[in-house]
Amino acid sequence: MPGSDEVDRIVGAWSRERPDLDFAPLQVLSRVGRLAKHLDRARRAAFEASGLDSWEFDVLSALRRAGDPYQLSPKALLLQTLVSSGTMTNRIDRLVERELVERRTDPHDGRGILVVLTAEGLARVDAAISTLLTSEAEVLDNLSPTEQERLAGLLRKLSLDFD
Repeated sequence: MPGSDEVDRIVGAWSRERPDLDFAPLQVLSRVGRLAKHLDRARRAAFEASGLDSWEFDVLSALRRAGDPYQLSPKALLLQTLVSSGTMTNRIDRLVERELVERRTDPHDGRGILVVLTAEGLARVDAAISTLLTSEAEVLDNLSPTEQERLAGLLRKLSLDFD
């Protein structure tokens, strides 16, 4: 079968062994799962090229997306990265040690703390996102812009129930 992939082989074998079942969901979701593994590898490589771990990129990119002055409360970071408060405290501590972020007192609430992106953190997250986008564009190279837009819409529709 021209243009067949590993999922076609797996589905074909299951269909032969269990013709009583509908394997249509595997046609889509097995490919999504396999692509997710490839993308995870590409993302890790992009982050490593900028001297970051993926969790560091998550925190730094949340700060970068916040816009100038690139600061958020630890609670806002928790909400964006979906980790526990203890994990976030540990991550902030480690990023402070690496001089990628600073802790500052919130000027609007003397008891509050803000996590602020440093110049080094900004440089690293900007380099990582540039590398990542180049890498991910290569993954999508064999799809036209229209196909990419259509695929993005379909995946968005599937993911709405999870977000």
